[in-house]
Amino acid sequence: MAHVIINAEGCKACMLCIEFCPQGCLAISESLNSRGFHPTELGKPEQCTGCRICATMCPDVCIEVFCTPTSKTAPAPDVVAHE
Repeated sequence: MAHVIINAEGCKACMLCIEFCPQGCLAISESLNSRGFHPTELGKPEQCTGCRICATMCPDVCIEVFCTPTSKTAPAPDVVAHE
């Protein structure tokens, strides 16, 4: 599961993140930030895979993506030497 933080005040609504999101998770907000732009918002958080393409594409570094593991994998078994 991914957790996305968008700095709405820093967003200039270039929409590069929206354009490149392969899951279509991002959308333009109806509200305005203090600079008069409609910032990006996470419209469909359940579809986000945490790929970080949005954060990579943002020219103003307004997006942070944090991933949390959804399931724990079993540790590798210990190797036992036969004597």
